[in-house]
Amino acid sequence: MSSSSNKLHELILVCREQDVEIVSDALMEIESLAVSVEDADADTDAEKALFGEPGMPAPKAGWERSVVKALFSSEAEATEAATLILAQDWAEDVHVQTIQAVEEQDWVRLTQSQFAPVEITQEFWIVPSWHEAPAQATKIMRLDPGLAFGTGTHPTTRMCLRWIAHHQDLAPTWNRVLDYGCGSGILAIGAALHGARAIDAVDIDPAAVTATVANAEANQVAPLIQAALPDGAKGQYPLLLANILATPLKLLAPLLCQHLAPGAHLVLAGILERQADELKTAYAPWLKLEVSDSEEGWILMTAQRV
Repeated sequence: MSSSSNKLHELILVCREQDVEIVSDALMEIESLAVSVEDADADTDAEKALFGEPGMPAPKAGWERSVVKALFSSEAEATEAATLILAQDWAEDVHVQTIQAVEEQDWVRLTQSQFAPVEITQEFWIVPSWHEAPAQATKIMRLDPGLAFGTGTHPTTRMCLRWIAHHQDLAPTWNRVLDYGCGSGILAIGAALHGARAIDAVDIDPAAVTATVANAEANQVAPLIQAALPDGAKGQYPLLLANILATPLKLLAPLLCQHLAPGAHLVLAGILERQADELKTAYAPWLKLEVSDSEEGWILMTAQRV
């Protein structure tokens, strides 16, 4: 008897048109291999066409009732993602339709065409292994899409990496760095490429730990990065990076602030613009968070411990 536990699984959600973008972005933040959007009323009298001009984006993010499909590497990950999505304060009109096993396919090959080099700064680029690096790139991170989130294509990741690049003058103080919720290890690798000397990269997902080790090796920074489950975060750090989502970031506020050394910088992402005040309130007992960057409705919040 065959088991479906090692098959890819698809989480299918139904949501309103105005929630499509936030649901899709959240799914990309939490381990999804691929996300697609369909009309929930397809093949019914309520079906509506959604067209844009050739070469231009569609006029809307989704239909009045949209189906959002997300692919995961296991049923457990799909279930965990559904639980996390439904726990968000904006998800009251989001409903789970089903979680189902899907046939194995070469998903990496299928998605390669979607991933081009990503510009972080004019000199710093993330380049998939099958692409040539742009001529102006003097600092290059090699990263391919995989089982753990973080390819540099999402605004939250780009903003974190941009902060690292723009604060490289602080690198002499980065003798210890904590990347909390490391995913693919992209922020840990970014810190290493910009002068950090020892990085603890932690995540609740063992697949993320494995991905971080592999990606660190591919970028020749493995000796600088120690990947582990969350109990691998020990002591205090002069730089702490956490690109997760607003709800866990609020819950983690006491823990993350305990890991900040005097004078340390805290860099948080995975936060929507309208969630800024919630995060400021959650961290107020320890430090003063400010919005330091924004992109496509997402914000980067930073603070320095005094």
